[in-house]
Amino acid sequence: MTRRSAQPPDLAPRQAALLRLVGDRGFGTVENLAGHFGVSSQTIRRDIIALTERGLLQRFHGGAGPAGAVRLGHAEKLGRQPDAKARIGAMVVHEIPQGASIFLDVGTTIEAIAAALAGRRDLRVFTNNMIAALRLAGADGPQVRILGGVLRGSDGSLVGGETVRELGGIAPDFALIACSGFDARGAPTDFDGEKIAVKRAAIAAARRSLLVADSSKFSRNALERIAPIDAFAALLTDTPPDGTLLARWRQFDVRVVAGTATAA
Repeated sequence: MTRRSAQPPDLAPRQAALLRLVGDRGFGTVENLAGHFGVSSQTIRRDIIALTERGLLQRFHGGAGPAGAVRLGHAEKLGRQPDAKARIGAMVVHEIPQGASIFLDVGTTIEAIAAALAGRRDLRVFTNNMIAALRLAGADGPQVRILGGVLRGSDGSLVGGETVRELGGIAPDFALIACSGFDARGAPTDFDGEKIAVKRAAIAAARRSLLVADSSKFSRNALERIAPIDAFAALLTDTPPDGTLLARWRQFDVRVVAGTATAA
């Protein structure tokens, strides 16, 4: 939802533009905001601190959101939509054929998928998601390779150049990609630039990419597009999206699978 409140007239032009951008998109990372405005990360941090002190923004680790916003941490996300995520996990079990190799992205939906796949000894799994890897651990589970990288946050994700390089050396049959929301064109979006870089590398490496998102993501947006719609073979979700979003995906002949029904 776009937030358009009156801005103080004494704001510097960049600060005013930053405030509008974060209000429109719901969150901005320091890295992406610095790139957008062509300034250093230190400059953006100073702008965020100044706007936070005036009550116009809310500062978070690594970025900022609108004043009064709450960006959910991993523990809070884990408690959201658990039944929907479990249904998506069950759908993935039927979607992935015997003997396939897959990449698992990060996020609580992916963790639910990992739990659903834990008994699939026929699979080979590559992941930068340490929590998902633990969900798959066990003598009766698939073969799992954890990609290298730098630990990023409480969701157990590994990111950075090492992760991207390792993805460049493999070719999984499927990449299962999660997102935080969708932009006006219907493409999936996320907040963290380093995690987005890994998602893009996985999409480029895999033979087919599947987007997984529970229905709560349909009304949200994030700072940066992950990939265009036609980068994906299917969208797997718990409830069909509304007409506008569904029409966008149909336009590119991408399957939208909701529950047990195919909507496109």
